[in-house]
Amino acid sequence: MREGLIRLLATGGGLGRLPSAPGSWASFATVVFFALTSPYLHVALQSVFLVVIFFAGIWSAKHYAAQTGIEDPPEVVIDEIAGQWLALVGFEATWSNLLLAFFFFRVFDIWKPLPIRLGEKLPEGLGIMVDDILAGIAAHFAVAFINRFLLV
Repeated sequence: MREGLIRLLATGGGLGRLPSAPGSWASFATVVFFALTSPYLHVALQSVFLVVIFFAGIWSAKHYAAQTGIEDPPEVVIDEIAGQWLALVGFEATWSNLLLAFFFFRVFDIWKPLPIRLGEKLPEGLGIMVDDILAGIAAHFAVAFINRFLLV
C-alpha cells in the first residue's frame, strides 16, 4: 500500500507515466485544477495546499527515486505540480494569468537558469522539488510584473 501511495503522489496520479512530455501535461492539469478551484479557495488555502504538495513531493519523490534507482526519474511530476501551483497562487484565474503562468513556468523549468539549476544539487527528494519551486517563484514574479506594468 505504501509503494502505491508513493507512486500515486510522485507521478501526479499517473500523469508522469504519459509517454510524451509528462511534466508539461502535469503542469497543464495543474492549471486546469487551479482554474476550477481558485474561485473557491482563498489565497491562504491555496498556500496551505502548496505546502502540503511540497512536503508530500519531497517524501514521495525521495522514495520513488530510491525504488527506481534513478536520481530524478522523469515520471516524477509532483515537482511540476508544486511549481506550477506556486506560479499561480494568489492570482485571479483569468485566461491571461493562466496562460502566462503556464508559459513562464515551463520556460524556467526547462531552461533552468541560475539559481534554479542549483536547486537540483540538493539531496534526494528535496533536490527533485526545489528546482521546480524556484522555477515557480520566477514564473510567479514574471506574471506579477506583466500584470503590474504591461496589462494595466
